[in-house]
Amino acid sequence: MRLRALLDTDALGLKLLGGEDELDRSVRGVMTTDLRDPSRYLSGGELVLTGLAWRRDADDSEPFVRLLVQSGVSALAAGEAELGSVPEDLVLACVRHRLPLFAVHESVAFATITEHVVRQVSGERAGDLAAVVDRHRRMMTSGPAGGGPDVVLDLLGSDLDLRAWVLSPTGRPVAGSKAAGPALPAEVCARLAAEHLAATRAGRRAPHRVQAAGSTYSVFPVRAGARAPQAVGVSREVRETVLSDWLLVVEADAGDWAEERLDLLYGVTQLIAVERDRRDAARTVRRRLAQEVLELVQTGAAPAEIAARLRVAAPVLLPGLGAAPHWQVVVARVEWEDGTTETGPVAQSLLEEILVDPHATGPEHSDRIAVAHTGDEAVALVPLPAVATEHDGSETGVLADALLESVREPLSAGLDGDGRVTLGVSAAVHSAEGLRGALEEARHARRVAAARPGRVCAAGHQELASHVLLLPFVPDDVRRAFTARLLDPLRDYDRRHRAELIPTLEAFLDSDGSWTRCANRLHLHVNTLRYRVGRIEQLTGRDLSRLEDKLDFFLALRMS
Repeated sequence: MRLRALLDTDALGLKLLGGEDELDRSVRGVMTTDLRDPSRYLSGGELVLTGLAWRRDADDSEPFVRLLVQSGVSALAAGEAELGSVPEDLVLACVRHRLPLFAVHESVAFATITEHVVRQVSGERAGDLAAVVDRHRRMMTSGPAGGGPDVVLDLLGSDLDLRAWVLSPTGRPVAGSKAAGPALPAEVCARLAAEHLAATRAGRRAPHRVQAAGSTYSVFPVRAGARAPQAVGVSREVRETVLSDWLLVVEADAGDWAEERLDLLYGVTQLIAVERDRRDAARTVRRRLAQEVLELVQTGAAPAEIAARLRVAAPVLLPGLGAAPHWQVVVARVEWEDGTTETGPVAQSLLEEILVDPHATGPEHSDRIAVAHTGDEAVALVPLPAVATEHDGSETGVLADALLESVREPLSAGLDGDGRVTLGVSAAVHSAEGLRGALEEARHARRVAAARPGRVCAAGHQELASHVLLLPFVPDDVRRAFTARLLDPLRDYDRRHRAELIPTLEAFLDSDGSWTRCANRLHLHVNTLRYRVGRIEQLTGRDLSRLEDKLDFFLALRMS
């Protein structure tokens, strides 16, 4: 199709800012990017869509446009939503390089333009393959009711006899065709994801061919303009995307496919990328909520103010809960060997993926995750419907070891020789007052994980043993979190029932665990004392006959 046809389509809301003499250029594809250097993903002839997030100042426009022209793109379309209007420096750079430039009205989604271009371009391709793509597109553009990527994969199976799946970067199944039959085994998914990450980081050209469990699979990155040219080394742009991109897997060897058949699969990845973009857009509200809570906690806001924000977050993350949940904090950091900073957004995308239940399929299971980021770390706010206690007294929720169990293999392969991922998990806290301590506890646990060997490591609050709290380098907030976690259940119970469990605990420890001396000191019958101690053990999950638990209580009382 021609650029002139895009300009003549009113529904796309495009305004020409420069390049009137170049409107007869043909468009062979479309790519959405906010990378400062997207050239590795361009093969020529694309309409490039950008929200201008790559632009920090006027000096960034010239090199960005120069890279696009060198890659042979047909035109650039810049959204007005971010800055209100297209900057003059970008207009001038496009004029100098004779690159047609369009402004996209803020009311028009990039997905709308993408779907239109893919539909038109595919319609110009010959034969049944174009018809198949058009059928896929109609199903995808019908919105959520159309079935999402599963419908596209079903049509790949029925029309082209291809078994196909969509996986997350850690190997979690996102979608699969009915023709594909049973779900791919977890070990095969992990292998495919690992090979994809390693191949992408090495700059190898897609599709990536992988042998697993006696079958041959071809892996296509799910991003617009997915054909990546050969590259040397690992660029910052690859690091910013490789840990968040989905991948399309087909059980076939695409190495000997005709160009038309490869074009079809790349067109399908663009359609699936629309669904990925919808998922990212849906996370915007949850990210903003997490960011607001994080800023309140880090700036020392009043607990009442933090509690108010948590009350807003709770129904968004756990709709229909009806009661304020308890919260855990998970901190993640991605560190590259060359010391690259500002890795928070990469860690944010990765943590959003890791926190999805690995046994769940589909993108919608991320709806209960709120992740913010700072310069070099990501912080997740994880709601728990209630404080559940196992029979052995341990709290349920996010566990550090289980968190990485299903993603360790692909991430280790994808990071080998270049980077590390470390995570820390706090205990559950019952109120806004405990959130700052939970954040520091998770950060301290992450530092414990960072001291271990391996590319992917995690540590939980259980590993911050009592004696460690006596070391001077442990932050005060971690000590307070330890104290609150152990004593808050008793304080809450005392407030509700006037049971005097805290005074009973203090007297019991001061009496060296002697039932008789403690009962006499408190003027209680021994059976009443035994009932109170039993209630303390039940609420805390500790055993006051154990020296370690007595020591924990002693330290908590002294530090409170």
